[in-house]
Amino acid sequence: QVQLAESGGGSVQAGGSLRLSCAASGGTFSGYNMGWFHQSPGKEREFVAGIGRSGRTSYADAVKGRFTISGDNAKNTVYLQMNSLKPEDTAVYYCAADRNLGGLKTAGYEYEYWGQGTQVTVSS
Repeated sequence: QVQLAESGGGSVQAGGSLRLSCAASGGTFSGYNMGWFHQSPGKEREFVAGIGRSGRTSYADAVKGRFTISGDNAKNTVYLQMNSLKPEDTAVYYCAADRNLGGLKTAGYEYEYWGQGTQVTVSS
């Protein structure tokens, strides 16, 4: 089964940028639909962005135009480029993989494999 490891989180000021990485092992990410989710204290986990096997991408309305998801097959890694960060983007960010056939999902329960998460903190 695939194992996922996120990195790249940190603390930035509003307006700054971060790039999160999700390295996959035990499987090739191109064989999965991949998603990024985030969770803030007291809130439920929310879909941020996803990339399907076909390369199709999807974004939550709150991040459209600011975040970009991409994948590097050679490195077996999925990235989330986050620009123009806002304090409300502060959360733990998780990478997830959906092994099932079908289109890109936005619900967390559709994903079987999860990374350990990386903290993103945006100060005003």
